[in-house]
Amino acid sequence: MDAHSTPHKIVVIGGGYAGTVAANHLRLRTDVAITLVNPRPTFVERIRLHQFAAGNYDAAVDYGTLLGDGVRLVVDSATRIDSASRTVELASGDALDYDYVIYAVGSTGAIPSSVPGAAEFAYSVAEFEFAERLRTGLAELPADAAITVVGGGLTGVETAAELADQGRAVTLICGGILAPALTAPARRSVATWLSEHGVTVLEGNPVTQVRQDAVVLTGGTPRPSALTVWTAGFGVPGLAAASGLSVDPLGRLLTDETLVSVDDDRVVGAGDAASPSGRPLRMSCQAAMPLGIQAADAVLSRIAGTAPAVIDQAFKSTCISLGRHAATMQYSRPDDTPLDTFIDGQKAAEAKEELCRRAVMGISMEGRSPGAVVWQKAGPRAARMVA
Repeated sequence: MDAHSTPHKIVVIGGGYAGTVAANHLRLRTDVAITLVNPRPTFVERIRLHQFAAGNYDAAVDYGTLLGDGVRLVVDSATRIDSASRTVELASGDALDYDYVIYAVGSTGAIPSSVPGAAEFAYSVAEFEFAERLRTGLAELPADAAITVVGGGLTGVETAAELADQGRAVTLICGGILAPALTAPARRSVATWLSEHGVTVLEGNPVTQVRQDAVVLTGGTPRPSALTVWTAGFGVPGLAAASGLSVDPLGRLLTDETLVSVDDDRVVGAGDAASPSGRPLRMSCQAAMPLGIQAADAVLSRIAGTAPAVIDQAFKSTCISLGRHAATMQYSRPDDTPLDTFIDGQKAAEAKEELCRRAVMGISMEGRSPGAVVWQKAGPRAARMVA
């Protein structure tokens, strides 16, 4: 960078998988000043929070091992993006000037207010602080206490399985079917493991009330529950809407297929909180990291005066860990629809562990050598959506 030139100021909001890898990738240019804003001083391996809650894994990683030289970390929360003044307002009262913003605030758990007692008595595993509270609550319970996990999706299954693997008495309540993202044979594989490890699975029976010591099912049937974990549903922070930017029905930032906001070409979305063309990708680490790289590339293209590329990435699989020694891995088409093929047992567990390890390793690699992370591609989404 020329000694007399002014660096392009880029603020990345959110230090999860998408935001952290995006901040590292921006270092492909030397004339940029990169600030990463995150409410926590450490990176959280969110895909391992069920392990953290169960007490067998430390999900916090020092940013010093992940961020490349020159990326400034600000531990604070963004409260508003002011497009007119090009500033990001922070909870501390400070403000950061920007030329471009990468919006990567991620997602969070959603405990519905429509279910009486859920917000008051149920635990969540969606964020580090919630998982920490759950970890404490579990540690205080007798080993044979009845635990209820509400939600039959990936997070619910993994949480229930992690606790059952420790000998806990777990009931998994699914509003619909168990693990709906999987094919019927893969679901049977998951159901078999859960049954063999003592998990009671109730399908098609939503929880209508959560009490301190019980859950109430449709029809008014109560079931004892010393501790209830709510994993049904996700939401996103309201920063985009609070900033006057267009959002989808869940609150994700609306972007075009290049991840650029439909309202402001200096705001680029990435990860769980982005909704390209109102057709968001599945909330997952698998999608977040490639989206983070592509969001950074969109910013770099705009700085260079070239048109950003449309997003191009493919899904490979859906993998559910079942305790520490088993998993079920459902292979998928590039558009995330499941194939008939899956693997399970120890082999799948080893594959899942490797994927989790590679996610953090990939961020670190991008910090050392911007451009190091690669991913599977399948062509522009627009053509595939039409097809």
